[in-house]
Amino acid sequence: MAVTRIVANLKAEDPMALAEFYKQVFALNLPFDMGWIAFLTRDATQKIELHTASQGGNDTELPVISIGVDDLDATEAAVRATGAEIVYGPTREEWGLRRFFFRDPAGNLINVVDS
Repeated sequence: MAVTRIVANLKAEDPMALAEFYKQVFALNLPFDMGWIAFLTRDATQKIELHTASQGGNDTELPVISIGVDDLDATEAAVRATGAEIVYGPTREEWGLRRFFFRDPAGNLINVVDS
C-alpha cells in the first residue's frame, strides 16, 4: 500500500468565501465547487507529509495546516492585503525556518513557511 495524497479540510461556514480567500492569497486554482466543499489546487508535484505535534514551536498554538511558499514576503503582503490577522512573525526560527502564522477568515490558524 502507498499513500498517494493527504488533504487538509478547513471548516468554514461559507466554503466558497474561504476558497476565494485562499485563491487570492496563494494563486490557487478552483477546479471544483459543490457548494458545501470547494477544491483548491496548484499544478505542482505534491510531497506527502503528515506531522504530529503538541504545539506550533516556541510555545505557539498549533496551526491547522502549514503552507510552503517560494516568496514569504510576497505572501505576507498578500495576506495583509486581505485584512487577515498576522498573529506570529514573520520570524526566522532558531532551527532555520522562516515563517509566519495568520488567521484566515474562518478563524483557522495557518503556518506559512519559506520553502
